[in-house]
Amino acid sequence: MSLIQYYGTGKRKTSVARVFLRPGKGDITLYVNKKPRQFTEYFHVEGHKQTIKQPLHLTETENKFDIFIRVDGGGMNGQTEAIRLGIARALVEFNKELRPNLKEAGLLTRDARIKERKKYGLLGARKAPQYHKR
Repeated sequence: MSLIQYYGTGKRKTSVARVFLRPGKGDITLYVNKKPRQFTEYFHVEGHKQTIKQPLHLTETENKFDIFIRVDGGGMNGQTEAIRLGIARALVEFNKELRPNLKEAGLLTRDARIKERKKYGLLGARKAPQYHKR
């Protein structure tokens, strides 16, 4: 018996999410930084749960897949958005006809904004030391 699964990678800030969709009834298995977590306890803010399930809700596939998620790095918000992108990409791998809906909702676009590096001679990325005339 071969395992049918669909894979999608999502990235946001410093978070990387690897998402596997397997035919099932809607169970979510979550590993954060290589440690197993309970989905509803880890993402306790309702907005995070809605963000993660947005691609499934949009394509009406909420109870068709068991979701296996491995997410590493970053904070709660970055992880949430990385998982959302991973799920959307996995859904496109499952069915190419879902792509226009997901694309229109902006769920297939990688948000490239990351923290700007600190430069030498400055206190941060752009903050300069106080200027004094004398």
